Amino acid sequence: MRNLKLLKSLQSSELQGPGSPQCLAVRADTGSLLIASHYSITEYDPRTGQVVSEASLTAEGFLPEDGSGTVVGLQDLAELESACLATAGGDVVLFNLNTCQLECVGSVDSGLTSMSWSPDEELVVLTTGQETIIMMTKDFEPITEVGIHQDDFGEGKFITVGWGKKETQFHGSEGKQAAQRRIQEVQSAAAWDDRRPRVTWRGDGQLFAVSAVCPQTGARKVRVWNREGVLQSTSETINGLEQALCWKPSGSLIASTQRHPNKHSVVFMEKNGLLHGDFTLPFSKDQVKVKDLLWNNDSTVLAVWLEDMTAGEDKKVNTYIQLWTMGNYHWYLKQSLDFGRDSQKAPVCVYWDPQHSLTVHVVTRSWTSITYDWGWTTERSPGLDATDKANVAVIDGDKILVTTFRQCVVPPPMCAFELQLSSPVNQVTFLCQPQRTNQLAALKANDASSLINAQCVLSVICLSTLIFLPSSCRVKVDQEQPLALRQLLWLEDKLFVGVCPGLLPTSSTLLMLHSSGLSPVLPCFRSEIEVDGVVVSMVHCFQSGTVALQLEDGQIRKLLWDHPEPSVEDWRDSSGCCINFPVSCVQTALCSISGEVEKQYYHIHTIASLTTSEILASNISSFLVCNDFLLITTHSHTCRCLQLSTPSIKGLQAALASDGGQNDETLRRVERGSRIVTVVPQDTRVILQMPRGNLETVHHRALVLAQLRKWLDRLRFRDAFECMKKLRINMNLIYDHNPKVFLENIENFITQLSSINHINLFLTELKEEDTTSSMYPRPDGSLVQTQHVSGQKKVDVVCDALRSTMESMGPNKFFLSILTAHVKKTVPELEIALQKVHELRVNPSEGPGAVSAEEALKYLLFLVNVNDLYEHSLGTYDFDLVLMVAEKSQKDPKEYLPFLNMLKSLEPNYQRYTIDKHLKRYRKALQHLSKCGDEHFPEALQLVKEQKLYSEALRLYTADRPHYKALSCTYAQHLVEQQQAEQAGLLLWRCGELTSALQAFAGSSSWRNAICVAQQMPLPPDQLALLARDLAEKLTEQRRYSEAALLLDQYAKDCEEAILALITGAVWEEALRLIYMHNRQDITETNLKPALLEAVGAQTAFLEAQAATFTRHRTRLAVVREQKEKARLDMLDEDGPDCPDAELYSEASSVMTGSKYSQSNSRISSRSSKNRRKAERKKLSLKEGSPMEDRALMYALGEIITTVDKMRVHSLLKALVLFQFDKQAEKIQLTYEEALQMMEAAVPEVWPEGLQNSQAQVNLTGPNSTANSIMASFQQQQQQQQRPAASQQGEQC
Repeated sequence: MRNLKLLKSLQSSELQGPGSPQCLAVRADTGSLLIASHYSITEYDPRTGQVVSEASLTAEGFLPEDGSGTVVGLQDLAELESACLATAGGDVVLFNLNTCQLECVGSVDSGLTSMSWSPDEELVVLTTGQETIIMMTKDFEPITEVGIHQDDFGEGKFITVGWGKKETQFHGSEGKQAAQRRIQEVQSAAAWDDRRPRVTWRGDGQLFAVSAVCPQTGARKVRVWNREGVLQSTSETINGLEQALCWKPSGSLIASTQRHPNKHSVVFMEKNGLLHGDFTLPFSKDQVKVKDLLWNNDSTVLAVWLEDMTAGEDKKVNTYIQLWTMGNYHWYLKQSLDFGRDSQKAPVCVYWDPQHSLTVHVVTRSWTSITYDWGWTTERSPGLDATDKANVAVIDGDKILVTTFRQCVVPPPMCAFELQLSSPVNQVTFLCQPQRTNQLAALKANDASSLINAQCVLSVICLSTLIFLPSSCRVKVDQEQPLALRQLLWLEDKLFVGVCPGLLPTSSTLLMLHSSGLSPVLPCFRSEIEVDGVVVSMVHCFQSGTVALQLEDGQIRKLLWDHPEPSVEDWRDSSGCCINFPVSCVQTALCSISGEVEKQYYHIHTIASLTTSEILASNISSFLVCNDFLLITTHSHTCRCLQLSTPSIKGLQAALASDGGQNDETLRRVERGSRIVTVVPQDTRVILQMPRGNLETVHHRALVLAQLRKWLDRLRFRDAFECMKKLRINMNLIYDHNPKVFLENIENFITQLSSINHINLFLTELKEEDTTSSMYPRPDGSLVQTQHVSGQKKVDVVCDALRSTMESMGPNKFFLSILTAHVKKTVPELEIALQKVHELRVNPSEGPGAVSAEEALKYLLFLVNVNDLYEHSLGTYDFDLVLMVAEKSQKDPKEYLPFLNMLKSLEPNYQRYTIDKHLKRYRKALQHLSKCGDEHFPEALQLVKEQKLYSEALRLYTADRPHYKALSCTYAQHLVEQQQAEQAGLLLWRCGELTSALQAFAGSSSWRNAICVAQQMPLPPDQLALLARDLAEKLTEQRRYSEAALLLDQYAKDCEEAILALITGAVWEEALRLIYMHNRQDITETNLKPALLEAVGAQTAFLEAQAATFTRHRTRLAVVREQKEKARLDMLDEDGPDCPDAELYSEASSVMTGSKYSQSNSRISSRSSKNRRKAERKKLSLKEGSPMEDRALMYALGEIITTVDKMRVHSLLKALVLFQFDKQAEKIQLTYEEALQMMEAAVPEVWPEGLQNSQAQVNLTGPNSTANSIMASFQQQQQQQQRPAASQQGEQC
C-alpha cells in the first residue's frame, strides 16, 4: 500500500548539440550521463551542467556527416573505463572516457540493428542486418553466430506423451466449441513497428531474449537463448505482439506489449515462451503506441514509455512515461508524467539508474536532461485521536483507493471505496488539523496543451462520509518539466505547502498556496520562499505543528509557516550547532522524547536521532511514530514498539540494541519482510503488509498494555476487561496494576462489568502471581507501584472484597459470583458455599435475576469436581445437603443411599467419627471418637497407632485418667522405635512407669536421668553399682572417659577402674587427683608413667607424619599453579588479551568450565546441607592432573593446619615435666614448634595476600578455616571476578 513520491528532480538544459540524442547510458561510478547523437558521443554531468568529455563520430567516419546515421546501442563499461557504442553502419566503437579517443573494435558489413551487453559485462550480443546474432566476449572475440529465425523450438521443447489429438482434449470453460474453432490467421506487425530486433538479458546474465519479425508471418516472435548461443525456446504465436521487450531483472518474466481487438495490454512471458499474466493500459485500443518498457534494477517498478499514435490539430503528438508497480497480483499506475505535445520537449531516451533503483533519467529531443528521484511512501491520515479513521490512500492511475482501517481491514487491491478522478493522480496528502484528518487532497496534472505555465489541479475530498462532492482549485506553476510541484503538505484548511525547483539547480522554492474557498474557477494565491538547497522531504509534527525540511545533503531546516512572514531557518541542537545528517533520508518523522524538543528519525535501513545526529539502530525496514510510540520493523523479522515518553536517547538506543527478554512487551516476531502500513490511533491495532501484498493485523503487546494501563488509570474497567478478554491478557492485571485503587473502586468495577459471567471469569483467573513483575513488567519510570495488602494473600483479599461488595449490592443478583468467590479462595470455602445453596433451597429468592438452588448447585458442580463436592457436603454432617449434591451428580443411588442410611443410625459423635474417618480427617475423627465413651477407647488407641496421632490424643485425655497412661506407654514405645529413647524415658518417668523409664534412659546413655530414676525406685546398692558399671562401659565406648570415671568412682566405688579410665582418655590431671585422693601411688608407676611415654611417641610420630604430608602437598601445589599460569599465558598469546577464557587460569581457580563438575545437578541441589558439603568434597581429588587438584591440595593443607592446631600437647607437657621426663617433653615441644613455624611460614605461599584480601569479608582460608569455608571462599571469589568482567563487557557494548 505504498505510493511513489517524488523526492527531487534535476533539470539541466546547458547541454546543446547538433541533431538529437539517440542513446543514453549512465556511468555507474560517477553518475554522469553518456549521450550518443547523430553526430557525437558526450559525457555530461547534469549536477554541474558541465561536459566531462566529448568525441565526434562523424569526424572519425563512424557516422555520416549529414546526420542520417543511427546509433543502435550504447553501454558503459566500468572495467574498461570506456563506453561501447554500435552504429547502424556496422561499426562497434570504444570511447575511452579518460583520453576521449575512439577505437573501432569491429565492423559488420551488413550493418547492425542492435547491441546488448550482459549484466556482468562479460558478453555482448549484436544483431546484424542479415538477421543473425553475433555473440562476443568482452574482448570482442567471437563466440558464435546464428540466425535469429530458427525452425526448431529450442532445447526446451515441450514433450507430448501422445494422449490423443487436441480436438479430443478437455478445454475447460471454453467448452466443446474450442475443438472446432479455426486457427486464427497470424496478424503481421503494426505499421509503425520499426521491424528492428530487440534484445534483453535476464538479470543473472544466463539467458537473453530476442524479439524479431518473422519473415514468414510478418509477426513478432520472442526467442530465448542461453549464454552459449544455444536456442532454448520460442514463444507461441501472439497476435498483436509489439516491439517493446524487457526481461525482469529478477528473472521471472519477460515484459512486452500486445494490442488486442478491444484493449492495449502489457503482457508477460515465461522463459519457455508461454504467456503469464498481463495488465491493461489506461488508453483505448488505437490511442497510443508503446515505444519501450524498462524495469528498474530491483524489479519493483516498470516504466512504460508511450506516445500518441495520431497527431492533434497542431499535428503534434503527446508523450507519456508511466510508472507501474505490482502488489498482491494487481498492477498499480503510481505515476504518470505527461510531456505534452511539444516535440522538442518530448523524451527521446529513458534510462533507469544502475545504482539507485528509484532514479530515472530522461533526455528530451532538445538535449534537456531530467533526473527524477523517487521514494516509497505510505500516505496515511496523521490524526492521533479516535476521530481519525486510520485512512490509507493508494494511487492507482486516475483512482485513489482508500481504506479506513478503523472500520475494516480490506486487503489490496480491494479497498473500502474508490475515488474516481478525471486524470491520473501524482500525489495525495491529508489535512493536518485535529478532528479533520479524514480529509485528503489529490494533486494531478491538467491536460494542458503546453507545460509552460501549466495548471495543476488540486482536488480536496472529505472522507467523513462515503457520499461527498470534491472541490478543486488550479495552481499555476512555472515549469518546463512534468511534476514540478512535489512534497505537498496540507497544513490548514486553506493552506498548502509544496516544493518546486528553484532558480538554480542547487536550490528549491517553497510555495505557500492559499486557496480562496477552493473554487474551481479562482486560482490559488501563492507566496514563495527560496531555500538554498534541494528539499527532498517535508515532515509535519502533529502535536507541535512544527514543519521540518530535509535537504539532499542531509541538512535539516525549520519552516516557520505560522509567522506573519514565513521563513526558513536552520535547525540547531541544544548547543547551537546546525543539524546535518551524513546522508539524506528516505522517510522522516518528527516526535518528542521524554517531553524534550523534537527528534527526527529516518530509515535507509538505519534509524537516527535529530538532536544527536547519531545512528540509534540499523537493520530497519520500516517505522512509524504514533502517539507516544515508535514502531519499527527490522530485517530480522521483528517488530518493536517503544514508548517515547519514558526513555532518553541513550535509553532508546539501548532498547533498540537489546534482543529482548522472555517477557519483553516491546518485541514480537513478524512474518519475513513485513512492513508497517499504519496504526489505528487510540487503539491497539498495527496493520502490516507482507511482501506479496496481503495485510495482517496484529495487536502489539506494548500498545495493548499501554492502552490497558490508560483505561485502568481512568477507571474504565469495562473497556479494559473487553480488550483483555479478546486479546487473552491475564485478568490479574486489573488488580495488579494498582491494588489500592482497585479495592477502593470495587463497586464501580462490578457496576461496569454488570455481567455475572464477566465477574466469574475475572474470579476464576485470579492467582497469587504479580503479573506486573512477571508477565507484564511495568515500563521504566512508571509512577504506579504495586501495594499489596500485607500479611494476606492476594486471591483471598480480592475474593473477600468482591464477595462483601456483591452481598451488599444484591446477594440474589450476584449469587453465582458470590459462590465463585468462596470456591476460588486459596483454601476453598466449599462448606460455606454448600450451606448457602442449602439455604437458598430452603428459602428460595424472588425477583429479577434471582437463581434457583438447582441452578446454583449445577454451577457449583461446574466449578468443583463432583466427588470433592460430595465429600465436602458429607463433611458438613448435613444429610439433606448430601442428598441434594448426590442427586445432581452421576452417582448411583445404590452406592450412597445404604451408606447414608447406615450413618443416620449411629450415635451423633460416632456418626461424625465415621464420616471423618471416611473423609480421612483423622484428627477430627479422633476428637469425635474421644467423646464416645470408654467402650470405644480401644478403637481410639488403634486409630492413634495407625495415624501416629499421639500428641493430639494426649491433649484429648486428662492425666488422671487411666487412658492417659496407656497412651503414654504406647507413645513411648513409638519413640523407642524411632531411636528417641531419652524422650521415651521422660514420658514414662512422667506417667510413673519407672522400670520402663530406667531401661529407656540406660539404652540412650542418659546416665544422670538413669541414676535419678534408680534412686527414686529405690534400687539396691549392689544393683545400683552394677548399673553404674554398665553405664560406664557404654560411656567408655563413646570416649566419654571423664563421665565414665565419675560413675565408677562415686556409684560403683571402684577407684582403680576410674583412674585407669582417665589414663586411657589422657585426662592426666584428673587421674593424678584420684590417685592421691585414694592413696594409690602404685598406679603411677604401673600405669601412668608408661602411658605418658607411649603418648609422647604417638604424638611425635603423628606430628612428623603431618609435617611430611604438608611439605609434599605444598610442593605439589606450587607445581600445579606454575602449570596453570603457563597455560593461561599460552592462551593469551593465541587469542589475545580479550580472550574470555583467560580468567579460567587464574591463580586460585580451576578449569571448571571444561570439566564435568561445572554442570548443574538437580539431584544434588535437593540434598541436605551436610550431604551437599560431602558431595562437594568428593569433587576434590588429589590425583595428579585432576581438574580441581589445586583446590584439593589447599583443602588438604587447611585440614592439616586445623588438626595440628587442635592437638592437646599442653596437658601432656605438664605431666611429663612433673615426672621429670624433660628430654621427652623437650622433644615433643620442639617437634610441635617446628611444625607450627613451618605451617605459619607457608600460609602466604598457599594463600597469597591478594587472595586473602578478596576473602576478607568471608571466611578466610588458613589455619583457622575448614574445608567447607575454603570452598565457599573460592566460589565467592570466582563470582567477584566475573562481575567486573561482565560490567566491562556491558560498557564496551
